[in-house]
Amino acid sequence: QVQLQESGPGLVKPSQTLSLTCTVSGVSITTNYYYWTWLRQPPGKGLERMGFIRYSGTTYYNPSLRGRTSISRDTTKNQFTLRLNSVTPEDTAVYYCARRGIIAGTSVYDYWGQGTQVTVSS
Repeated sequence: QVQLQESGPGLVKPSQTLSLTCTVSGVSITTNYYYWTWLRQPPGKGLERMGFIRYSGTTYYNPSLRGRTSISRDTTKNQFTLRLNSVTPEDTAVYYCARRGIIAGTSVYDYWGQGTQVTVSS
């Protein structure tokens, strides 16, 4: 059974770097052809895709985050990590990791972590 679990601090100060790790079990993050994705949902707003790291190790980032995002992985621990630098209170959100796969020819997020609340405040 595939499971994803986010971990990291729940409170980050403005201008600091937010770092969250997603630990995956039940499948290797190098398995074709999954994309391991970070998303977030600020209070009262919709879900935003921040970026992903592919099974191959290459990455994509949402341009709206203006280069503040990086996603890396540790294949020995089967984890992938989000870093968001220069955070502001507008980065307060519930952060999710998810797996994106192809089912019946359609791209879907088929497994999710439970989400973790991150608040940016001094």
